Amino acid sequence: MSKLLRQLLPFASLLLVVILLSILAPGRFLTLDNLLNVLRRSSVNAIIAVGMTAVIISGGIDLSVGSMLALNGMAGAWTMLQVGGPSSSMLGLLLGTLAGIVVGAVCGFLNGSLITLLDLPPFIVTLGTMSAFRGISYVMNDGQPYNVPAYTYLGRGELALAPVSVVIAAVVIMAASLVLRYTPLGRYTYAIGSNRDATFHAGINVRRNLTVIYTLSGMLVGVAAMIATSRTVSAQPTAGITLELDIIAAVVIGGASLSGGRGTILGTIVGTLLIGFLRNGCTLLGISTNVQLIVIGAIIIAAVAVDQTTRKKAE
Repeated sequence: MSKLLRQLLPFASLLLVVILLSILAPGRFLTLDNLLNVLRRSSVNAIIAVGMTAVIISGGIDLSVGSMLALNGMAGAWTMLQVGGPSSSMLGLLLGTLAGIVVGAVCGFLNGSLITLLDLPPFIVTLGTMSAFRGISYVMNDGQPYNVPAYTYLGRGELALAPVSVVIAAVVIMAASLVLRYTPLGRYTYAIGSNRDATFHAGINVRRNLTVIYTLSGMLVGVAAMIATSRTVSAQPTAGITLELDIIAAVVIGGASLSGGRGTILGTIVGTLLIGFLRNGCTLLGISTNVQLIVIGAIIIAAVAVDQTTRKKAE
């Protein structure tokens, strides 16, 4: 498969899904309300997937993003209630939002530090923190959610007639694209994923850069967690279960290689929208969530198979 064809495949797949759903559910799919609903739901995944893109390009992976989402939301909502009480004052809402983002950054820093300082595989570290973060989320309020009824703006508000969550996602996407393309951190991310040993011998601090990558990824999970909390006006300890499946699928479908060294933010966003439209279409057509999991799993396998076949032909 040529490089051009591989790059166009995610776009073609997204277009095909949109066309099929327009035919199968014409009166329900192609409506402004439904499209905005897909964009709102996809904004949370897109923000997390941006961070996951950098992680996978660097040759790593993060299985803890779903549990991290729950923990960050719980931490943010707890802060709101402690500062502003059940009515949640503006100060409480602001501090709670900041707390959720900071906890996300701390979780990401913990992942990056364990991976680099102890020289452990990212899969093992994030598998462990996935369980730990989820456990902390359950312990915080004995498995019960924190309700914050005043916290609606990020999830339901509008800015210049556009949903606030979509605007935030767009800003994150543009910023991440610029960082990966034009900054030393972006160049180092690709270099580490392509050949970590060569990058180290070139004088680049691999450990520090990997820690920064995981920290920034965790911070983005924190941003997404607060949007998700605002959408439901509550922080759920069960939030984000199996979310890592959708996030990794979106990044891989978008053309990133699980072996590292390749991937783009644009491709990831196409993959995110593809997953979003697939789930939305399945819901409109009455297809159960269990079948959706099968479809997403099959797509991941197919995407990785294409990547491995392409790599073997290139060798």
